Amino acid sequence: MTAALPIEVPSLDEILRPVNGLSVDVEDWFQVGAFEKVIDRRDWDGLTTRVERNCDAILAMFAEAEVKATFFTLGWVAQRYPAMMRRIAEAGHEIASHGWDHARVFTMDRAGFALDLKKSREAIEDASGERVSGYRAPSFSIDQRTPWAFAELAEQGYAYSSSVAPIAHDHYGWREAPRFAFRPLADADFVEIPVTTAEFAGRRLAAGGGGFFRVLPYGFSRWAIRQVNQRDGRPAVFYFHPWEIDPGQPRVAHAPLKSKLRHYTNLSGMAGKLRQLTGDFSWGRMDDLARGEALRAVALPV
Repeated sequence: MTAALPIEVPSLDEILRPVNGLSVDVEDWFQVGAFEKVIDRRDWDGLTTRVERNCDAILAMFAEAEVKATFFTLGWVAQRYPAMMRRIAEAGHEIASHGWDHARVFTMDRAGFALDLKKSREAIEDASGERVSGYRAPSFSIDQRTPWAFAELAEQGYAYSSSVAPIAHDHYGWREAPRFAFRPLADADFVEIPVTTAEFAGRRLAAGGGGFFRVLPYGFSRWAIRQVNQRDGRPAVFYFHPWEIDPGQPRVAHAPLKSKLRHYTNLSGMAGKLRQLTGDFSWGRMDDLARGEALRAVALPV
């Protein structure tokens, strides 16, 4: 008689823990905010691109970890790499918009923002064959200066945004915004899902990825996500960029020291930290997270 295989019973913690939102802001090494004043957009087409090789490495990492994610992609990138966009979609990941060329929202007026949204969405949908319903502003640049941004997104048919960083930062931040999902429009179901922050000693701390994840010990991110999942009972929103797993990328010698420190610190350790992160927590697509969060998002008309 063949012995029955043992049944693995999940723990209560595993059953109750939220599925967090995993996201990739798809831009190349020369398109980042840290270098926007030293690399001219007119020079982009002449630079060595590495976004495709890095995204393929990320796809392999996600497949190994058996996780799905959302790829917030620049229209500029999607237009030039349609095969990469289709590979992302075919792997079961969500494709969303990151704007056209990483221009910050608060540098545009509403008419300019509307054109940016339309141009990028058309390029992404044409390249991927997928409908775009999500948006992330470059450098989390929706804040108190852009009260019209949410209305424009809803008007163009977007279901959600993850564009607010509810902290104070020298490059971005909307300190007064809620930490968790909110409805910024009184007459629409549109939902904003801020990037994750943690709380310590009465202060909000950035804990949703990017440079903070690379620079700080991994234990900080694990503590912060557990705080959000267990104490607050909410899913975390985590992001990173393809260039962050690429220590071999070109160096911008004439960039300010502060920008170089932000951009290049701990690139070689990023992939290992991401593997640990995907193993320690449950992860999924942002559109799935948005549907769940919309049910308990607070109303906060902007």
